[in-house]
Amino acid sequence: MKNKVHLYWDKKSSYIMKGFDNPAYLIGLIISNIAAILFLITAIRWPRISRLLFFLLFSWACWMNWKTSQQDLATYLEYAELTFSGFYRDTINGWFSRHIQPVVGFIAACQGLIAVSMLLKGWIFKTGAVGAILFFVAIVPLGVGSGFPCTLIFAAAMFVLLRKENQEYLWKNHKPITT
Repeated sequence: MKNKVHLYWDKKSSYIMKGFDNPAYLIGLIISNIAAILFLITAIRWPRISRLLFFLLFSWACWMNWKTSQQDLATYLEYAELTFSGFYRDTINGWFSRHIQPVVGFIAACQGLIAVSMLLKGWIFKTGAVGAILFFVAIVPLGVGSGFPCTLIFAAAMFVLLRKENQEYLWKNHKPITT
């Protein structure tokens, strides 16, 4: 694989991520982090819009992961080269490489459930929000492959939504319309 991202120790004794000479990594990283910041802002200011955005994000992720897991299993093996975690790299190249379709299918199903939970209220919404936070934190070690640090920003936005008092159905109008 060309354009791999690796961590290495430079002469100044700090970790540097190689591979940003590939514009796809850099553009994806910039876009995902801008999106995460916008999600956080909407979670703070307009929680209903933020929930709609999370519904769209998780619906899209569900569809993309399901479709890709059925058509191009090798795509998921590329994440091993992007992670900064030896455990994740070994897991991806080992057990996961032999069980991609069922694992990613399960992840896609969970993403679909999280998407639906963003439209609902009560314990279903709360369970979906906690699931989303766990998902975002779990993919942090994928590094550039997950758009790090956008996953932490997305998790923070979801935490803000979880803490908001307004946890009704997404479509329910809370203020009566007066004429």
